Amino acid sequence: MHESSDERIVNDPHHANPGLEVVVIGGYLGAGKTTLVNHLLRQAAGQRLAVMVNDFGEIGIDADLILGQDGEVLQLAGGCICCTVGSDLVESLMALAMRQPQPDRVLIETSGVALPGQVARGAALAPGVAIDGVVVMADAQAIRRQCADRHVGDTVRAQLAQADLLIVNKIEDLSPDTLQDLLAWLTAQAPRARILTCNEAQVPSELVLGLRPNDAPTERPAPLARRAALARASRGQRPAASIFDSLSLELTEPCELDALATGLADPSLGLVRVKGWLSDRRGGRHLLQMVGERWRCTPAPETESTAGAGRLVLIGLRELMDRERIASILKQCVS
Repeated sequence: MHESSDERIVNDPHHANPGLEVVVIGGYLGAGKTTLVNHLLRQAAGQRLAVMVNDFGEIGIDADLILGQDGEVLQLAGGCICCTVGSDLVESLMALAMRQPQPDRVLIETSGVALPGQVARGAALAPGVAIDGVVVMADAQAIRRQCADRHVGDTVRAQLAQADLLIVNKIEDLSPDTLQDLLAWLTAQAPRARILTCNEAQVPSELVLGLRPNDAPTERPAPLARRAALARASRGQRPAASIFDSLSLELTEPCELDALATGLADPSLGLVRVKGWLSDRRGGRHLLQMVGERWRCTPAPETESTAGAGRLVLIGLRELMDRERIASILKQCVS
């Protein structure tokens, strides 16, 4: 997946399609990582999720989601599982990849003092694994104090800087002015991240887990924010029923993949998630996935669902999503 800062990895179209897509979930102690994991398990919508943790005792999988235990694996509802990370992360992921049926996506919940970017780079060394994104949780009421702490401040600031998607949790007791100031400060701390806000880690699951190419995004009431929330806060408005909008695009011609992906990753477009498939000018078919500024192209199978020149689903913040510029970028990349 494309790294906007110091690393650029685009899969060779002649190589096999990665079998495991991995999302790394990080953040300091008490930020809400476990709450987010349980929420995602409940909203899996048919996806077989595998959750990897350091130890079962360190994660509170909700009891009603646990169907049983088979050795080092918790059997969860909906075909999901939870397993511990062994002494070697790569070996653990390789063992997970051999399970039948194979999980659709892996969530790695890191410890509160781990650097999620380093975990993601380690996981990417496993054969057939692709990093779908680094999600970092932050406690809205504690994050500035944690960053200033002389013992853990460096770690917390590094966690924020490595985020592709930063979820600012526990905003319920913040005034509009305080929230506005916090988000402006976090934008400087996490310059490449898309920033959302919530309570109880209640974010639409497709923003973390992504979409299948033919899926339509599910919009549900949620107090999520970035500059859209700042605009409402400054006007004294309550959050809208949904601050997200979606756009489905049908391509009629092959395109320049790198140019399109790089263009859509521009944060000023207001996009949070992109997924779909595209044809290049050499006749190849590719899956495109993007979260924040991170994107990845992998070979797409030739099936009825990938007929034509391409199809994309884009999710963005309603008040920021620049449809005209999106259309202009698309036009430039297919002309």
